[in-house]
Amino acid sequence: MNKVVVGLSGGVDSSVAAAVLHNQGYEVVGMTLWLMKGKGQCCSEGMVDAAKLCEFLGIPHHIVDSRDRFQENIVDYLVSGYSEGITPLPCSQCNKAVKFSPMLTYAREQLGIDTIATGHYARISYNEQTGRHRLLRAIDRSKDQSYFLYDLAQEVLAQVMFPLGDQPKTETRRIAAEFGLHTADKPESQDLCLVETNGSMKAFLDKYITPQTGDIVDKDGRVLGQHEGVHHYTIGQRKGLGIAHSEPLYVIGLDAGRNRVIVGDRAQAWETECSVQRVNWVSIAGPAAPIHADVQIRYRSVAVPAMVIPLENDRVRIVFDDPQFSITPGQAAVWYDGEVLLGGGLIERQKPGKTA
Repeated sequence: MNKVVVGLSGGVDSSVAAAVLHNQGYEVVGMTLWLMKGKGQCCSEGMVDAAKLCEFLGIPHHIVDSRDRFQENIVDYLVSGYSEGITPLPCSQCNKAVKFSPMLTYAREQLGIDTIATGHYARISYNEQTGRHRLLRAIDRSKDQSYFLYDLAQEVLAQVMFPLGDQPKTETRRIAAEFGLHTADKPESQDLCLVETNGSMKAFLDKYITPQTGDIVDKDGRVLGQHEGVHHYTIGQRKGLGIAHSEPLYVIGLDAGRNRVIVGDRAQAWETECSVQRVNWVSIAGPAAPIHADVQIRYRSVAVPAMVIPLENDRVRIVFDDPQFSITPGQAAVWYDGEVLLGGGLIERQKPGKTA
């Protein structure tokens, strides 16, 4: 019988992933990572719901204390990034450093199982010609999570299953109800567990970063207002600036070194290119020449045509066919060929505008 370890957060998606595999005849072992204290899908409440599911299915349940790893790789990573004036993307970092690789290592070393599965909406296929595992978008584009999985290595993709990738979310809910799972009607979790646990990103950051009042300025350095901490702002932000102006203003730069938030009109928030670091080529080997692809610069945005130009040291330069609004340092840029995720990386900080 095939054995598989299923990562269980306590939500409906991971619950159905485990139930479906169990129903298909797999010997399923549930695993929940203990990431932090407090309420949330991945913590106290989630662990209880995951344990209930395993009891219902009659399968073992392992809780792995990952709090130190989560603190180092996610909490410290976020605090450091926001302190430096960027907007980090924790989910892809969490998937790589906290979830998938550690889960696979635990499954192999402690349980003697070589395959893991999760409730993520994505798909994997194997290309015999290239010898690489390809990461594909989910069938349900509205729930597709491949953007957050761009940093997974080939060695991990070779041992991962995504049972929900070929079905819409409505089917997941239907299956949960059909199997009588107690999570069938459980509300959707927020995209970021730290927000769910702390109430807001501001509340979370204020626990670690002491707010420091500074100037809100335009690109020429004219002071337009005051802020209560650079870490409370992100590129493209319009609301909450507290500035009376003849036209809407947007955050177009963060200068943590001088404790300044730089704002401008909407026209100044558009860029034609960006540089990307820590690139991971997923479904293809890193090309030597530029390629044309569809690039997605945030989770909820549409992938748009651009030229991806390889550089040294795992970096690329992306030149968009059309200017893009609020390209945000710290977020991921992920590029696709149709439904196939080719690669991705983290957007680097742009050169600050004139604020002398």
